[in-house]
Amino acid sequence: MTFQSSSRLYAAVSSLLWPAILCGGLTGAYFAFRSDMHLLWFNVVYLSTVAIIALFERLMPYEKTWQKRDGETFNDIAHTLLSKGGVQIAAAIGTSFPMAVATVAQPALSYHSHFWPDQWPMAFQVVLGLVIAEFGLYMAHRLAHEHLSLWRFHALHHSVERLWVINTGRFHFIDTLFKIALGQIPLYLLGAPLPVFLWIGAVTAFIGLLTHCNVDMRTGPLDLIFSTPRLHRWHHSKVLAEGNTNYGENLVIWDQLLGTFYNPPRPSSTDIGITGKVAKGFLAQLAQPFSRKGRKEIIGKKPKELILQEEQAAKAAAARRNANAKIRKSG
Repeated sequence: MTFQSSSRLYAAVSSLLWPAILCGGLTGAYFAFRSDMHLLWFNVVYLSTVAIIALFERLMPYEKTWQKRDGETFNDIAHTLLSKGGVQIAAAIGTSFPMAVATVAQPALSYHSHFWPDQWPMAFQVVLGLVIAEFGLYMAHRLAHEHLSLWRFHALHHSVERLWVINTGRFHFIDTLFKIALGQIPLYLLGAPLPVFLWIGAVTAFIGLLTHCNVDMRTGPLDLIFSTPRLHRWHHSKVLAEGNTNYGENLVIWDQLLGTFYNPPRPSSTDIGITGKVAKGFLAQLAQPFSRKGRKEIIGKKPKELILQEEQAAKAAAARRNANAKIRKSG
């Protein structure tokens, strides 16, 4: 069952769905954080959001071929629950415990707190925290694309050939740790309170689900601020010039400022994946980046664009050497 894509109802739902799901998830998170068992109820809200998105993936898919099974569903769920989920829980404990120690047992560390505007309303603190954390997340993501030593871990996320809500959390745990370190440490050093970390985690969780979903969402001007499904599909493109863009996790402010924002006026890419290959099993995928053979399999053949760039750079370097040689001879 699907909507008729030409109907007014379809157009209205497509335009309202992204902000509605995000606002609904954050509203649920608000009540979860106010309860005595906030982690439990937050996960109830999170899983409910997954179910809603999965329903709309059937009703109004962006790419119908992505509805076919690819044999990776178990691995996608395992990476989400065991790799990313486990690391995030550990990171939450690792963040809150040092903050508690700094407040109660080690007042010598409390000088950090005066850097953070904790007198601001919580909404403003969360926005500030998002912008700061986003820079670390942006840099971690960009470095993972530009350096093979990091790409071998991040490639697992890009190895999928379809985007849907279930493979949102398909990350190698090393990749996730690196992102958490660059995203959270600056906030801790500035003295951000624990609720800021919780709210940033909530925003990241729901926007992450939305960026990966296979739902035909019309995000329009939201593309200029947030990481949206349209922008993230470009990021997963096999074409290097398209894939090495839109690194923002939640916001695209740093993409805009640092020249990696990409949103051409045409339907975003559905030709996604990597030139290399990842192992088939979950445990094999975790182990693969640590062996020489595994790294070679992951990296695969160099994309044509990269080969062309290297050839052009080599020709330019040769031309400079020849020019310098002529100058030395004439002198």
